[in-house]
Amino acid sequence: MTKALTKTSKPKLKKPNKFQVLLLNDDYTTMEFVIDVLVQFFSKSDKAAQEIMLKIHIEGEGICGIFSHDIAQTKVTQVIEFARRNEQPLMCVLRELEI
Repeated sequence: MTKALTKTSKPKLKKPNKFQVLLLNDDYTTMEFVIDVLVQFFSKSDKAAQEIMLKIHIEGEGICGIFSHDIAQTKVTQVIEFARRNEQPLMCVLRELEI
């Protein structure tokens, strides 16, 4: 008795979406605090943190990193909680990358 082999197709896996984590400019958060956040939560060097901080100050927002959704959301929550504990109004948001 012979059995016919059927071809099964593999499901096509989609790469997970990536998200930018951004810091937004405000008139109250100190530049030093923004640099501290970039170094502490995004592992930026002092020089890179200063460049991103200036971009935030001039353009209104700056990208801190690109992550999967879960990691990006965790970073946003950590930064906002840290800012509030230190009485800073700094806002951190995520934005989905368009592919």
